[in-house]
Amino acid sequence: MKLNIRAQSAQTPHNNSPVVLVHGLFGSLDNLGVLARDLVSDRDVIQVDMRNHGLSPRDPQMNYPAMAADLRDTLDAQGIEKATFIGHSMGGKAVMALTALAPERIDRLVAIDIAPVDYQLRRHDEIFAAVNAVSESLVPTRQQAAAIMRQHLQEEGVIQFLLKSFVDGQWRFNVPVLWQQYPHIVGWETIPAWDRPALFIPGGNSPYLTEAHRSALLAQFPQARAHVVAGAGHWVHAEKPEAVLRAIRRYLAG
Repeated sequence: MKLNIRAQSAQTPHNNSPVVLVHGLFGSLDNLGVLARDLVSDRDVIQVDMRNHGLSPRDPQMNYPAMAADLRDTLDAQGIEKATFIGHSMGGKAVMALTALAPERIDRLVAIDIAPVDYQLRRHDEIFAAVNAVSESLVPTRQQAAAIMRQHLQEEGVIQFLLKSFVDGQWRFNVPVLWQQYPHIVGWETIPAWDRPALFIPGGNSPYLTEAHRSALLAQFPQARAHVVAGAGHWVHAEKPEAVLRAIRRYLAG
């Protein structure tokens, strides 16, 4: 599947591989914009809408082999042989899955606050309840949608994040498929070891990537290194963008 993209050319001449930015669940290509605005200074940058998100095609399948194939197909469509991939959460898992499908297409790999594990947890049921309540209400505006969502969600930041995908009274993510395929999204099938340097950036306050995940991570990414961003939760790049960009730039220069 060829994904919807936003492509930007580097502002200065360079010999660097293009960067592909891959968002997480309920997101869109805008989500990693803070990284794009910095990295485009010396790299071509491509932001993608993942399948069933944003303006990309809809499909009943939502698992990591399929998402990895979408990333490969999108490189093909752009005539890109090899890229640096930076993914957050679900996007990080999709990028990791690409190492099993097409390792030769990856120059560097950065996974933000996610581990290559089956979490076996439902962390998003309140979000599904909120977005379904908005859909059933048929309200046309973000302001009306926000009022409904506050009955289900306490975190205003999460509400505002979700509302970025509420356009003309419709969600731009495919709620029924994400609900039905949710076990695949939080799940994971172990992949062969990728014996290249990889960077993992956990938020110090997040449960998604902790010491408990270390052995599973190193079994699949034996040359991985981690840069923990203290005082940050799951949306590390939004909460502490300077720290995340410093870690990414150090890794890319290595």
